[in-house]
Amino acid sequence: MSPKAKKWVSTWLIIGLILVFVQVVIGGITRLTDSGLSITEWEIVKGVLPPMNEHAWELAFEKYQTHAKKQYESIHQSMNLEEFKVIYFWEWFHRLWARSMGLIFFFPFVFFLYKKWLPSWLIKRLGVVIALAALAATFGWIMVASGLNEDNRTWVSAYKLAGHLLIATALFTYLFYTFLKVAFDNAEKIIAPRLRKIVLGIIIVCVLQITFGGFMAGMRAGAIHTHWPIFAGDNHLIEIVTNPSLIQESEIINYEGSIWIKGVVQVIHRTLAGILLLLALYLPFQMKQMDKKLKNSAYFALSLVGLQYILGVLTIIGIVGNKTPVSLGVLHQGLALLVLLSLFNLFYWLSGTQKVQ
Repeated sequence: MSPKAKKWVSTWLIIGLILVFVQVVIGGITRLTDSGLSITEWEIVKGVLPPMNEHAWELAFEKYQTHAKKQYESIHQSMNLEEFKVIYFWEWFHRLWARSMGLIFFFPFVFFLYKKWLPSWLIKRLGVVIALAALAATFGWIMVASGLNEDNRTWVSAYKLAGHLLIATALFTYLFYTFLKVAFDNAEKIIAPRLRKIVLGIIIVCVLQITFGGFMAGMRAGAIHTHWPIFAGDNHLIEIVTNPSLIQESEIINYEGSIWIKGVVQVIHRTLAGILLLLALYLPFQMKQMDKKLKNSAYFALSLVGLQYILGVLTIIGIVGNKTPVSLGVLHQGLALLVLLSLFNLFYWLSGTQKVQ
């Protein structure tokens, strides 16, 4: 690629990264404000505009009351039309941002193809990006549909929520790795197979942690034990998950009334958080022979993991009833993506041609 092409394409990819990150943040706000079931139809074109008059708003509210009946009757029964407009806004904005991302991505893509600024390898990677974005959008509706006309759940399926989050995470990290390959294609990188395997292992733990974070969010699992550590408070987590009278494997799918599966999810999520923190502490010691840039990258990843751990604790202890603090929950979710990016950055720079002496 020419320097000019590299500059423009790299900038475009960075803008794409920011857009995807903001989309995940808006998705977090939508979930935390119980807004996700407010739009009961998937209208790709007509859905661009919100209801434009009072009658249309009343019709949308009636559809919510009918198709998301369990959620409405459980938590929003006293809601009036003006309050409904607030939760409608967040789901509408989440969908609008997704549509806007498609347009912002499509037109520069066509322009760069016309200018012949995209080599064949990059076109293939961008094809994967488009496929992941389409899959995220489609799975988003599948997730929403899982909470409509459903008597067993007040919210969407936790498993489908986690799937939607993982697809968005895959899109975000794949786009970031594509950016690195474009912006730093000629930069010298390190061959360090052992270190690369260590970083890959930490990435896997981080992805598992994000997955169980999705389960935590979808099940409202944090609400059953809002103390830190897990042994604090009455009826602590170990008592919950080991109590024979609470173990109901049949409730793994219909989990809303099960305290046991929520306890299991919370124990795993907290355990993975501790493992991830220990691995992040271990990483800089393995980078002693690396150059300053790599060591600083390892310390940066450690700092993000440490901050993420603290945010996780604050989020758990800040839960009141079934309500997670919106600001803490959104920060916790958004920072998880940045942790993963810091690890993929290390993974990239440990895949080069310059051997360590």
